[in-house]
Amino acid sequence: MQTLEKLNRRFWYQTPVSETDRPILGAVVGDRMTLMIDAGNSKAHAQLFLSELEKQRIPSPSMVALTHWHWDHIFGLPALDIPSVASSLTKAEMEKLIPYRWTDDALDERVKSGVEIEFCASAIKKEYGKDRSIKIKLPDITFENKLEIDLGGVNCQLQQVGGDHSPDSVVVYIKEEKILFLGDAIYGNLYASKWNYTADSVLQLMDALDQFDADTYILSHGTAISKSEYQEEASLLRKAAKFTKEFEGQLEEMKNAYQSYVNRELNDNELETIQYFANGYELQKTSAV
Repeated sequence: MQTLEKLNRRFWYQTPVSETDRPILGAVVGDRMTLMIDAGNSKAHAQLFLSELEKQRIPSPSMVALTHWHWDHIFGLPALDIPSVASSLTKAEMEKLIPYRWTDDALDERVKSGVEIEFCASAIKKEYGKDRSIKIKLPDITFENKLEIDLGGVNCQLQQVGGDHSPDSVVVYIKEEKILFLGDAIYGNLYASKWNYTADSVLQLMDALDQFDADTYILSHGTAISKSEYQEEASLLRKAAKFTKEFEGQLEEMKNAYQSYVNRELNDNELETIQYFANGYELQKTSAV
């Protein structure tokens, strides 16, 4: 069951749903405006978020910011009668979706051809059922690299940071509250034959995220985490990237090196992350041949 959580008086977020791939939606409450972060994966998702805000007497959003082009973050946009803002790269990727059909057959064909992935196709079917009246609504406002929005008493910095998950990934930094809405930025690349991370891309991303002085981090398919929890995850990504380069993607050597580094048995998250880096190295090597 989704719930609306209050982090503080300036920031609220709605919890995600893994089965239908509903990500976290956020609301930054200023003195003059409320900024909604991401539009949701359907009209129903977006409308539920708005109704929950209304129940808490939170001023209705005046604008919505998109973190990247993936369906689960943008398909709710037609339900929102407010200006939308995204990076120009996000808009370009969204434009590619306009000709697509969303029937079972069309989804299955795109999965078969490698354009779509089974995980997303399945989630779309579960979220929409048989009523697949999906329309792509493009953002009204675009920016390059960085945009600042003054909501009144609180400022939001939208910064394109890239990463393996989606090159157009944008984070939202809520300066006065020291909150960094990461979206999906630190997740791996799912649109590949093997889910993966690439060492250079991850290291560049981590450097880009280091510029933000945050105490709380929001992961779109997770929850709000503390600075120490984020630093633990960032350390894993940095170290795994380093070992990927050092051991040229050799999985067992990478796992052994990381186990020696932490001086204990590896947990499931660490094993999966290292596997993703090995996958990325293998895919890069194959594509270079």
